Amino acid sequence: MSFKDKIAVVTGGAQGIGCCIADEFLKAGAHVCVIDKQPGNHFVGDIADKQVLDRFAREVIQKHGRVDYLINNALPLMKGIDECSYEEFQYAMSVGVTAPFYLTKLFSPYFAEGAAIVNISSSRDRMSQPQTESYTAAKGGIAALTHALAVSLAGRIRVNSISPGWIDTAYTVYKGPDATQQPVGRVGNPMDIANMVLYLCSDKATFITGENICIDGGMTHQMIYHGDHGWKLNK
Repeated sequence: MSFKDKIAVVTGGAQGIGCCIADEFLKAGAHVCVIDKQPGNHFVGDIADKQVLDRFAREVIQKHGRVDYLINNALPLMKGIDECSYEEFQYAMSVGVTAPFYLTKLFSPYFAEGAAIVNISSSRDRMSQPQTESYTAAKGGIAALTHALAVSLAGRIRVNSISPGWIDTAYTVYKGPDATQQPVGRVGNPMDIANMVLYLCSDKATFITGENICIDGGMTHQMIYHGDHGWKLNK
């Protein structure tokens, strides 16, 4: 897939899945605008801050004049009900839901013909571990925001989301139960997500919008009981 001279915006693009997505767009010929809290050769700022989003969007438009693809990937805070404060929960919502909404709003007049938005949700939008409420709520929120935006922006911008399962950003190769519990036989890596992001932005996906695609090696469909795949119940 060629994205020669397309403009791709990636939030949280300095490391992990976001960095992989940015790199793959670059390899495909796109110009990539990254925003991240981490220091580096990109726009540095906290997307929970409205003024930061305003400055970032203004810089992108001043430099490129348009946006072809917006990838909302930045990672919300993960804390549970026992320890998460009101302020921390609000912060998670700001990063995970409000910022994607507001960036879409800011870029709305500047999206090019054939533009696409891909939101990175999580398989936690449908399943949970204890003490993960801030992250889980944010990921559920962006999954719902996806189909709402797809309808509001119909005919102009396609909007889809991806829900990754276990993705090891260090590309660790796992053996034993960690791998065999996965129906595909391995833990995921960032390329599994980046490949789908680029596909959803490409001309091959022009009939797909409002969709959430779960990329988790089949784990959300796998029932695990005591003794399955090397797992044992600890009492």
